[in-house]
Amino acid sequence: MRICRAKIWTITFGMACTLAAQDSNPLMTEARQAYSTVKYNLLMSAEKMPEENYSVKPAPRVRTFAQILGHIAEEHYLYCGAVKGEEKAVDVEKSKTAKAEVIAALKDSFAYCEAVYDGLTDATAVQMIKRGQTQRTRLWIVWGNIVHDNSHYGNLVTYMRIKGLVPPSTEGQ
Repeated sequence: MRICRAKIWTITFGMACTLAAQDSNPLMTEARQAYSTVKYNLLMSAEKMPEENYSVKPAPRVRTFAQILGHIAEEHYLYCGAVKGEEKAVDVEKSKTAKAEVIAALKDSFAYCEAVYDGLTDATAVQMIKRGQTQRTRLWIVWGNIVHDNSHYGNLVTYMRIKGLVPPSTEGQ
């Protein structure tokens, strides 16, 4: 049995939020839950920001709102590709600027990663794989992806607040 503390997760993703004692894959269950949370926050941010603000950047030397989303999409292929043993690169950050095309690319990148997250068990997640010049567990890489997404969600929150928008993670509070 699972208990959900956050109703929005259940409504949006059709899944519960906390682990039950009998969960056979608690490591990957927690990773999937964290991934689902950041996915929701990123997609809702992308939807909520008006198209005319996709070119906003608070300072000259930082990415635009669209470029941050594009960067996130590109990195999904690097992180999740590493877990799959693939080298897949896409060009989103510099090639996509319109809201619809950025959101489509972001959704495609989430779909690519979802297959990775859904395919991992705790046993396969703790297997070592080569990542660059080092050996890492698949679990380390998927958590790296989650941390990366959350870091850039923090950037998006700043952009949204500058434009007077309430970020998805704080709506209703």
